[in-house]
Amino acid sequence: MKHFPYSLLLAASLWCLPASALAARLENWQFDARQNLLEFTTDIDVQPQAQLIPDPTRLVIDLPGVRLGRPSYTQSIPDGGVIRAIRFGQFDPQTMRIVIELAPGYTLDPGRVRFRGITARRWTVQLPTPTPVAVEPAPIATPPSSPPLSSDPTPGTPTPSPTATTLETIRVTADGFFLRTNGRAPQVRQSRSRDRRQITLELPNTTVAASVPRDQMIGRYGVSRIQIVQEQTTTRLIFNVTADSPDWQGIVSNRGVAVVPAGGVSASSIDSRPGQATPPTDATPRLATIQSVSLESGSGRLLIRADQPVQYTAGWDRTTALYRVTIHSAQLADNLSGPNLDASSPILQLRLRQEDPRTVVIYLQPAAGVQIQEVRQFDQRAIALDLMRSRPVLTPPTAITPPASIPVPEPPQSTTPPPTIPPAQNGRVIVVIDPGHGGRDPGAIGIGGVYEKDIVLDISRKVSAELSRQGIQVIMTRQNDVELGLGARVQIAQQANAAVFVSIHANAMPAGRSDVNGLETYYFSSGLELARSIHSSILQMTGMPDRRVKQARFYVLRNTTMPSVLVETGFLTGASDIRRLTDENFRSQMARGIAQGIMQYLQVSAKR
Repeated sequence: MKHFPYSLLLAASLWCLPASALAARLENWQFDARQNLLEFTTDIDVQPQAQLIPDPTRLVIDLPGVRLGRPSYTQSIPDGGVIRAIRFGQFDPQTMRIVIELAPGYTLDPGRVRFRGITARRWTVQLPTPTPVAVEPAPIATPPSSPPLSSDPTPGTPTPSPTATTLETIRVTADGFFLRTNGRAPQVRQSRSRDRRQITLELPNTTVAASVPRDQMIGRYGVSRIQIVQEQTTTRLIFNVTADSPDWQGIVSNRGVAVVPAGGVSASSIDSRPGQATPPTDATPRLATIQSVSLESGSGRLLIRADQPVQYTAGWDRTTALYRVTIHSAQLADNLSGPNLDASSPILQLRLRQEDPRTVVIYLQPAAGVQIQEVRQFDQRAIALDLMRSRPVLTPPTAITPPASIPVPEPPQSTTPPPTIPPAQNGRVIVVIDPGHGGRDPGAIGIGGVYEKDIVLDISRKVSAELSRQGIQVIMTRQNDVELGLGARVQIAQQANAAVFVSIHANAMPAGRSDVNGLETYYFSSGLELARSIHSSILQMTGMPDRRVKQARFYVLRNTTMPSVLVETGFLTGASDIRRLTDENFRSQMARGIAQGIMQYLQVSAKR
């Protein structure tokens, strides 16, 4: 096989990247199809995180602190054999995601995936040879290039044989919809009504699981609702669409049916059309309000409660590689937050999101060794996700395989030497303040070309001055515009035996999201109370929008032993926040809020 490298080189791509991508970015990558070797380079030190996700199999690599800075894109690997494509996207504002997709019917041994940090900014990923998954032969299915939809089924259709397939879930994906099935791969017949407002997918020899709602409100991609009709051994799915909606087609795999727009239209482009995402008024019920999301101690059950009956779909999300619960015709209650997740929690991370005015999405990632055992209607107003640790799944045919964690070695330490740490003076408490980025790394670049590194350095200096007036000994990881690696920042805090570590940053969103503004404060483990104290103090001092305290695996939070937090002081890309952050008085208020929150935490801690 020839060696074909597939690369995204910085010099060739700067023209299409917004300014925010110039900070903490992926500089280049290439995939050697002959050796199954991926290599990538970032412009900051990074600690990758990796996991193998099933159905279909893909290797997911997260790069904390890195921003893609452009819309998600996919690079096909035509000579990659089983390695079909590599996708690049922004998982959240602080994490870039690389997804390596395998052809259907193949998997990887996660224990043989090898990461190597050549430097803290340059990594290679050696993939083992993919192996086929044993599957039952499937009948011939409708190919993607099926003929245009018509209003009548094909004459002479043979009488269906006894049922061999079960429809288990319907979920919304980034590409359209996915019908997860169990048993033989189904055949698909498609038709469209004469008024063009209904598209029917007919699945012969298929029955519907009892847990699947027969009438689901959707409100995505021009589809207002999906109705399911079971007629003997044939299942019909009726998609209610707008008259100008494109045709949809079913593409069959051994795991189910991907329902995607025909004619090369992307699902996301449909949502961008005016009026496409909202169901018709006469089909719009009152929205259910999600009132609580709680994790029952001892039972390993996550309960999602609403104020009225809810309909939902659930399954592994192809784009985020997280388990996704989509609740239709629903909204989040004001100030709703998820459960507190500690080190013993069966859930590693959980995110609540109002995806559109009528759809709530809950993403979760099980901890290592935890499986999502069952998703069920607990009662009419509640959904239960049963989680089980280190035990076999009770119902293998319908089990959901969790991601397989892949160990990644720590990156080589930065060659940048940390500054000399002064000894503690007269037993005073030491606080380390860490202004993010610096030097060649400007951080986020906001509206008007404002650099994150400059904003956070000024705020950090003001915080240092405030704390010093209170008798606190402050050590700043950098006091001017110099570049400093993540390892060096951690080393400073560790050598100083600091009481707390506070890293100060400013946030950013992709171009066109100037509506996103507000304060976020992150912790990893022991920093929760410190994060709450600082976050609350800043809100009281500034009155800015509250985007809540959140848990994250940032390098400087995971590798410091003292209580540590990372404060995102606002969005440099936000129309409101950029006015605040470029105002001297506001930065002084922000600094007083951070310093006051640190002092309040230290005073409470001293009494314990």
